[in-house]
Amino acid sequence: MKIGELAQRTRTNAPTIRYYEEIGLLPVPVRRDGGQRIYGDRDSRRLTFIRQCREFGFPIAQVRSLVALTEDQDRSCTEARSIAQVHLNAVREKLAELKGLERSLADFINRCDAVCPGGRGPDCVILKDMAGTVSDGNCSTARRKRR
Repeated sequence: MKIGELAQRTRTNAPTIRYYEEIGLLPVPVRRDGGQRIYGDRDSRRLTFIRQCREFGFPIAQVRSLVALTEDQDRSCTEARSIAQVHLNAVREKLAELKGLERSLADFINRCDAVCPGGRGPDCVILKDMAGTVSDGNCSTARRKRR
């Protein structure tokens, strides 16, 4: 099959397929006399596997390790579990960071709602908090109509 068919079959785009070839995740395909790439079912299965790994958020290095596991009869499937566990730990760390970010943003908004119903931009509590320059916690006295 040609690259367009492989892309459609695996729900991947052609530039991504070429990139995976460039970095060695996909083998360099056979080419026709005119230079056109030709792929087979094995390429399709491998690319589908890679795409699904990426959808789970695995970084390229871990995808490379997982792909290698699919091709090595002498390696244990517990290696895949270990790689997945490392990734799960990273996801949980990121979730904790995002929860902290969510709390901080909610605090900014709540603080603004409490002391700043509208005023000049430079006097905004959120902007001052982010710059670390809040002095009295109040916005300007200029008000705008709420909608």
